[in-house]
Amino acid sequence: VQLQASGGGLVQPGGSLRLSCVVYGFSSGDGAIGWFRQAPGKEREWVSCISVDGTTYYGDSVKGRFTISKDNARNTVYLQMNNLKPEDTAVYYCAAGRGLIASSRRDKTQYGYWGQGTLVTVSS
Repeated sequence: VQLQASGGGLVQPGGSLRLSCVVYGFSSGDGAIGWFRQAPGKEREWVSCISVDGTTYYGDSVKGRFTISKDNARNTVYLQMNNLKPEDTAVYYCAAGRGLIASSRRDKTQYGYWGQGTLVTVSS
């Protein structure tokens, strides 16, 4: 299983970015795909995930601003990020959890496969 995250960059506050995560060797029916982020000096934080049946979940800090979606034909999960704030600055990672259940979605130890991360910087 391999995950490749991309789409990060430098954006001004209030701007938008769309992150992509291409997943190899892990079908949409195998488990959930999630996004985490890690800011300098901080713990890796759960951001969002999408379950096998397409149900979406969000952390409180991004709810209403970020949208997760998946394109099964392209084996790709997206994270649309709008109204970005400086505190959103972090390296963003996508991860896959085989058999992950919704109640464990925030637990990074439940995700067995990780992408390499993509840096998002929100600054004027």
